[in-house]
Amino acid sequence: MNQVFPLPGRRWWTGLPPAAGAAVMAAGILSVGLHLIGFDGLSLAALVLAAALWLVLAADFTTRLVGDRGRFAAEADTPAALTAVAATAVLGTRISQLGWQGLAVALLVLAAALWPGLLIAVVRHWKTRMPGAAFLVCVATQGLAVLAATLAAALHRDWLARAALGAFCLGLLLYGAALPRFDFREVLRGAGDHWVAGGALAISALAGSKLTASPVWTGSAHTALRTVTLVALALSLGWYVLLLAAELRQWRPHYDIRRWATVFPLGMTATACLSAAGPTGVAWLRPLGEVLLWIAVGAWLLTFAALVATASGRRGHTP
Repeated sequence: MNQVFPLPGRRWWTGLPPAAGAAVMAAGILSVGLHLIGFDGLSLAALVLAAALWLVLAADFTTRLVGDRGRFAAEADTPAALTAVAATAVLGTRISQLGWQGLAVALLVLAAALWPGLLIAVVRHWKTRMPGAAFLVCVATQGLAVLAATLAAALHRDWLARAALGAFCLGLLLYGAALPRFDFREVLRGAGDHWVAGGALAISALAGSKLTASPVWTGSAHTALRTVTLVALALSLGWYVLLLAAELRQWRPHYDIRRWATVFPLGMTATACLSAAGPTGVAWLRPLGEVLLWIAVGAWLLTFAALVATASGRRGHTP
């Protein structure tokens, strides 16, 4: 899990564990958020980075599926494997914002095809006292809801909005199922993925905001979606405060690949605030989202700097 580079003689990307998918999710959601506040240059740079890493991980995924079935099977039942679904959905959401709906649809189909097999494998191997990665069952499902709702609005397909609602409801149920299995001691000692406990609610709020904005839902259905969205967002902000306080109390400055799973919830919470401001009519969520987004950008830069420093240190100790 802590490996930064593979052993000599191996293709370098084969040393990346499934948890590396969180790096795609982090860059992808920052790209979405930066687009929402009008920083399109930075947004496109983050998108290019996310897409490049996604292609690398997709190549590794395919290589393992075809040529190393033992490793594929061993990793497919771990919660981190679901980052493949979530990363694909986040990337597709940003691509849809660019107007490339055909490519976004293809990514939705791919994510939806990967989702059931990985979800079932992960749930079958659930344990008690799990790290924050347990909540990826919710994140991956809500990622599908976000992308489906985004495409429903862009393509004017009501059936996609209804599919998004189904994924949204299932994602909330999966969060409730994962919560009692989460080891709350991770709040103080987690390596980074404990932030997904709040990030899963943030992506739920993002999905809810897109459903709330849809003209498909009116009357009591619209009111219910707005209420659930605001509750999920409030709970995610509560997690944000709690986890930030725990970080300050128990400082963990060393690099771990799971730290990208900290950056993603930071960016997702910010983006959820930005997205929910309009549909819910709570205007102050937008300035809050802008502040939180720049905090997430700073966290991304710090994590990247820690990665570079760790890699340089390991190279310096290589005989």
